Amino acid sequence: MLDFFTIFSKGGLVLWCFQGVSDSCTGPVNALIRSVLLQERGGNNSFTHEALTLKYKLDNQFELVFVVGFQKILSLTYVDKLIDDVHRLFRDKYRTEIQQQSALSLLNGTFDFQNDFLRLLREAEESSKIRAPTTMKKFEDSEKAKKPVRSMIETRGEKPKEKAKSSKKKGAKKEVRFLLTGSDGPVATSKAAPAEKSSLPVGPENGELSKEELIRRKREEFIQKHGRGMDKSSKSMKSDVPKEKGKKAPRVWELGGCANKEVLDYSTPTTNGTPEAAVSEDINLIRGTGPGGQLQDLDCSSSDDEGAAPNSAKPSATKSTLGGMFGMLKGLVGSKSLSREDMESVLDKMRDHLIAKNVAADIAVQLCESVANKLEGKVMGTFSTVTSTVKQALQESLVQILQPQRRVDMLRDIMDAQRRQRPYVVTFCGVNGVGKSTNLAKISFWLLENGFSVLIAACDTFRAGAVEQLRTHTRRLSALHPPEKHGGRTMVQLFEKGYGKDAAGIAMEAIAFARNQGFDVVLVDTAGRMQDNAPLMTALAKLITVNTPDLVLFVGEALVGNEAVDQLVKFNRALADHSMAQTPRLIDGIVLTKFDTIDDKVGAAISMTYITSKPIVFVGTGQTYCDLRSLNAKAVVAALMKA
Repeated sequence: MLDFFTIFSKGGLVLWCFQGVSDSCTGPVNALIRSVLLQERGGNNSFTHEALTLKYKLDNQFELVFVVGFQKILSLTYVDKLIDDVHRLFRDKYRTEIQQQSALSLLNGTFDFQNDFLRLLREAEESSKIRAPTTMKKFEDSEKAKKPVRSMIETRGEKPKEKAKSSKKKGAKKEVRFLLTGSDGPVATSKAAPAEKSSLPVGPENGELSKEELIRRKREEFIQKHGRGMDKSSKSMKSDVPKEKGKKAPRVWELGGCANKEVLDYSTPTTNGTPEAAVSEDINLIRGTGPGGQLQDLDCSSSDDEGAAPNSAKPSATKSTLGGMFGMLKGLVGSKSLSREDMESVLDKMRDHLIAKNVAADIAVQLCESVANKLEGKVMGTFSTVTSTVKQALQESLVQILQPQRRVDMLRDIMDAQRRQRPYVVTFCGVNGVGKSTNLAKISFWLLENGFSVLIAACDTFRAGAVEQLRTHTRRLSALHPPEKHGGRTMVQLFEKGYGKDAAGIAMEAIAFARNQGFDVVLVDTAGRMQDNAPLMTALAKLITVNTPDLVLFVGEALVGNEAVDQLVKFNRALADHSMAQTPRLIDGIVLTKFDTIDDKVGAAISMTYITSKPIVFVGTGQTYCDLRSLNAKAVVAALMKA
């Protein structure tokens, strides 16, 4: 049973709608438009919204969308056939009204499609019920019937051919270990020939020989056949004898060091427990160059692109002047409708290009499929090629993906939290070694430059040196923003309770401390964890559920490819599964690190935003505090599409 079936234009005008239940179809259809159609995620023609499954089909020639909705617990096999039939009949029946392509004509048009739809629905349901009768398999059709009777008869004492062959192979591999003894004692132990060849011939002569003669005879045959083996075995026996251990003086190299503790101890001695003096550091070198309070856009262009930019400006100007003439000629010469066969070779090259640029393989396939669905049936001008059309559509899709639904503005949210007299809490999470603590320090410096006080909560109680690393960053940030410059107010402080403690409890105490001391922002640093580690993911979900931070940032490096998809999917799934809240808190944004190490292979940005539909809030581009950027979608797409 269908809940609804609706037909509307891409401009938003509903042409016809069938309502199978009393519930309105506005909410699910709006969710489909907002999450799939506007976000260029049309690679799969199915979408799940709450308890409904929505399937849709795009008609790019007439700019129409056909959507059917039904309960997701139902398995309706006829839905795809029904959409195709309705699409074909509706387009053929109302072709003249749709071809006018004006809002007034569509509004004034009468689309009486109820009886035709019910007939198609009835035919689709009946066709799904009709199935070919299943016939039982006969003995003549089985593999056993094809074997002759003689091959299935086994006589007593005989072995099948396969078993006999396998037994021969096993017998050839078996080796007998003999102990050769004589009057002088044991001679050697070694691997002898196969058992079949080593067996003595059965005869009356063997019965006359004594036991010692048999052993002597056997030893002579063995030495003749395996003389070389004896030599090797004797050498191995000699080598097995343990040597006397003697004390050997360590060798001293001319240009090498030595393991003297006094030479290797570089720490300054402390007298009477007095603390060591602070290490002198170049604060300007640590700070970096550039305005710290204002995030600059990410620049992915190289020097070659800058040199080619002035030259490419002239052709664009001439192209724009000729655009009007070409636009008139398009209507006179004619047009072509794109098909899957036309785009197949171009899309294959685009998919390989995206994978080479570090886009995850599954994401690249879905992107090309979405572009194919978007362009299939679309009318292409005579003077435009298939390659340029597909490339332009892919660029538009990539820009749309990098500009997701929600934009994170931390400064505005922090000022809103200030008016409510509470601290703004940000939690950082991610896998091991991606740069969570380093980028937390960069974001702290950016907030300090904008006049906000920061409390850093050291909730990484597992990794050795994590608290000391944050303590070093806090000391350097305090040197850049001393209390003297801010009227005696402490602008940055570290809240830590040592190692081995509960991270959720430390975060809760840090938030309460920040509320009492009047800090504006609390940055919570968590331990790195792999996405498959269930106990650590449970602890992270507990920390987020108990403290309810305002922003949850996933820190990922730009070097990953397919691993980015696995990390984000499993992090979100673990946060949802291990959360105790009815509506679990998931990842709100992404911090992309090590962006300065990948040149133009910027595909990780596409993979992360496509999977989560969340924005990339910050991009780390270096090792100083000023090396923090905001994402420029057009620059990333230009670097991604560059050959």
